[in-house]
Amino acid sequence: MNTGGPNTQLIDGRFEVLERLGGGGMGLVWRARDTALHREVALKEVRPPDPALLEGDPKAARVLRERVLREARSLARLNNPHVVTIYHIVDLPEFPHPWLVMELVTGGSLHERLARGPMSPAEAARLGRGVLSALSAAHAAGIQHRDVKPGNVLLRPDGTPVLTDFGIAALRESTSLTTTGSLIGSPEYIAPERIRGEEGNPASDLWSLGMMLYVAVEGHHPLRRATSLATLAAVLDEPVPPPVRSGPLGPVLSALLVRDTAARPDAEQLDRLLAAAESAAGPGPGSAAGAVSEAERAALETLRLSAQPGTPSRTRLDGVHPELPEDLPPPSGGPSQRHRTPAGTVRPRPVRLQARRNAIRSSWAMGTVLAAVVAYVMHYGFQDFAPSSTTPTPSDTGPGLVTPQGVRSVVQAMSPVMGGTQVASFEVYQDHAAAAAPTAANPRLFDRFDYRKGKTTHSALGGGTMGTEDRTVDLQSVNWDALPGLLQQAATTLGIQHPTEEYVVVQYDTFNPGPAVLVYVTDAYGSAYLSADFKGLVKRTNPRPG
Repeated sequence: MNTGGPNTQLIDGRFEVLERLGGGGMGLVWRARDTALHREVALKEVRPPDPALLEGDPKAARVLRERVLREARSLARLNNPHVVTIYHIVDLPEFPHPWLVMELVTGGSLHERLARGPMSPAEAARLGRGVLSALSAAHAAGIQHRDVKPGNVLLRPDGTPVLTDFGIAALRESTSLTTTGSLIGSPEYIAPERIRGEEGNPASDLWSLGMMLYVAVEGHHPLRRATSLATLAAVLDEPVPPPVRSGPLGPVLSALLVRDTAARPDAEQLDRLLAAAESAAGPGPGSAAGAVSEAERAALETLRLSAQPGTPSRTRLDGVHPELPEDLPPPSGGPSQRHRTPAGTVRPRPVRLQARRNAIRSSWAMGTVLAAVVAYVMHYGFQDFAPSSTTPTPSDTGPGLVTPQGVRSVVQAMSPVMGGTQVASFEVYQDHAAAAAPTAANPRLFDRFDYRKGKTTHSALGGGTMGTEDRTVDLQSVNWDALPGLLQQAATTLGIQHPTEEYVVVQYDTFNPGPAVLVYVTDAYGSAYLSADFKGLVKRTNPRPG
């Protein structure tokens, strides 16, 4: 990393690092300015969850570098508007891992969108088609994503989805960086067959897409449990409750979220189903729950009939196609044909036999989950195994939280749950807040927490590992009374004339080393911010260019 002047850090002598956007198991992401082309970009350093894996194993570092470069070059060849565009690769000897220079998507993530409330069936179906388009392009190039989830779907200002963070695919293929039985992916969105160690099937990404759409429309995760271990067991063996809010999208989700990979619709079938669901749902939220178009019904029936009776991998013991939607409403003017033989007689369900088989599968599933989790934790630590929380609810009404009194109330509510006021980061928006706080057992690990409507819960994003430059800060040391003046200064100096949102981030500032209060203002075209110390003195600004 080269220094280009006071308070400036350059990568490859060209990319000026502006701010950290986020981080996770696959590395850190920064907002940066391309000084050659005068545009803002996203700069990502792809690395494993524990960088020490590379420091102690030169061969592993070389393998990861080769995999990431190959992955990046493959993605760079994809011409798809729903795949994040890679502009450049920085591969320098002074770094143990490559950096990827990518397009900066300014509309936030799907996770942030869902924090404001569920989507309509039409909106979710439209988003699903976009993500499916990205997955289809990647699968055609021999790339599987393996971590499709709301946090990895970015949104352009017009709502167009962009799939990002394909780095997990490169890591998964680097066998010297993984152990037999290791679990790669997010527990709530991983496909059941991947928990069992089965890889190489693009249908696994489609399960993750289906679960993400289920959460987007229903407003909750159907298999989330109190711990990630319990969640994995549920994903592996428990039935997925039929969706109730999804309208015409419901039967599509039920057809997709089956554990037999051969019974899931392929990408082409799924695109037709999503298109039919979007059309049937209509533009508004008033579509009748359970309404299914004839085109969608025909597609689902074609899918059902494609599972020939007698094929063990695709037929239940009673000869009926497994796990098609139970609540598929009948066509107008006729009874349901669910579970009927060609002669029209209804087949009874083998309840006792099915219950006995489920009990056997459950005991086997628990052993499989335990083996996967033990291998994962021994290799990567606990960063993906923080307690799960409830799905974020729609925005509060009433006064915003970005005021001295509002922020103090948030700190007061969150600190008992977090175990104190020391945080790695703290974010306050008008109607909710989030924080990352070090764990009591290991200060280099952190848990994430969400605050909404006076209640603090563990975040569904789980936890993580502190980076080498990360520091904790004490929220009690902040002069919150200086916040109104900082907001006023941000509104008048950052070049955003009509901001749509204001929010505050408290963290350790690596550019002006020390604890900092970052005040952001945003609109449809992006954000700008200023950084102040805990006393309220502005140290630097990052206004909108031009």
